[in-house]
Order: sequence, then structure tokens, then C-alpha cells
Amino acid sequence: MSREQLPAPRPVVWPLRPPSSATVSQAAHDGQVVVTIEHAPLSGVTPEMLAWWFGHVPGTMRYAGDVYPRYLVWHPLDHISYELVQPASGGGIGPGARLHIREALGRDPRRLIDIRVQVEELGEGGAVVAKRVAGTGLVRLENEFTAVPSGTRNVSRLRLGDESLLGRLLTNHIATTRAFPPDKLDAWARHHIEEIGNLEHFLPELFEERAGHEP
Repeated sequence: MSREQLPAPRPVVWPLRPPSSATVSQAAHDGQVVVTIEHAPLSGVTPEMLAWWFGHVPGTMRYAGDVYPRYLVWHPLDHISYELVQPASGGGIGPGARLHIREALGRDPRRLIDIRVQVEELGEGGAVVAKRVAGTGLVRLENEFTAVPSGTRNVSRLRLGDESLLGRLLTNHIATTRAFPPDKLDAWARHHIEEIGNLEHFLPELFEERAGHEP
């Protein structure tokens, strides 16, 4: 993929959060790597809104005087596509649903994420998606929501690898050297701080407009 093949960047109508707005830490054990991001609170956003959002990313919305896919608004520069491959048993996005997500970190095609994940948890406490290989955890992204006076505190954890025998022997190495080598992991942390921060700029209005009208 070249830069010419990326979707055209959407207008950026608000400042993107800098890495300094969050606290980022990293831990390694038995070949696993866990990156924890403690985001600055999302002003005016509730856990209910976040649970709704992660269940309703597909769809369109008005933005910058036009209509765009919601996923392309979530990060106006890096996001490429977001596809519901297999709905949850009750329909739509929920535990058991499978997603195909594509994004180019920093609009750099060399840092392309093209991954199929399964939704493991979704509710007002948080959202979890994971990529597994032969039952072994390769990549797992956890977002934990906690209400605070100003809105919601979101803590994200990206887990690469797991404690299984196959993980220690093979897949942890794949996760940390091929799926997310160190430079790509740093770019992902910056991207994730930006995309989570963007939610406070459009989600409250979108939730008020659409919640109750979409299953």
C-alpha cells in the first residue's frame, strides 16, 4: 500500500491530543509485552456513551460539512476501514462479533494494521477485542471505562502474547516482533491517545442524536 492508496485525509477540526496528555507504561514478562495508557478524562462523555460507541462504530455521521463513515471521523488521518465480518448472536456488535480493522499509523503504509479481531466484552465497564491463533492470545486490546466528575476515565491495555505454552514458544515472539515491533508499538500508542481523545469532540452529540434510533 502506498500513501496514494490511503483514503484522503478528512479535515481535522479539533486539536489531536499529544502523547504528553496520557501516562504510558510498558511491562514485559515471558516474552509478553503489555502497554498501559491512562488517558486524560474524556470531558462530557459517559461510560454509557462509550459502550454505545463501541457497539455502533459502523454507520455514517455529519462532520465538517459533509457525511463520512464514523470510523473515518474517529481518527481523521489514520483510519482506513472498519468492517463487521460476523455479527454477535443477537445481531450487531457485541461479544462474539468479528471485526476487520485497517489503519495506517501516522498515515505511514509501513505501519499498517490490518487485523481481524473478536469482541470479547462490551458494556459500560469497558470494551475488549482480541486476536487469537490456535486458541492462543496474539493481540488483546482492553478499554476500561470509569465515570469521573468531568466525564469518563479510560484506561487502555494492549497485551501482546499470553502465558500459554504456544505463546512462550512461538506466538509471543510473533506478536512483539512482527505484529507490533517496537517502532510500530510507539506509533500505535500515539495513535490510540489521539483516537480516544477525539471521542470527546463528537460522541456526546452523536449519542444524543442516534442512541435509541439504532439497534
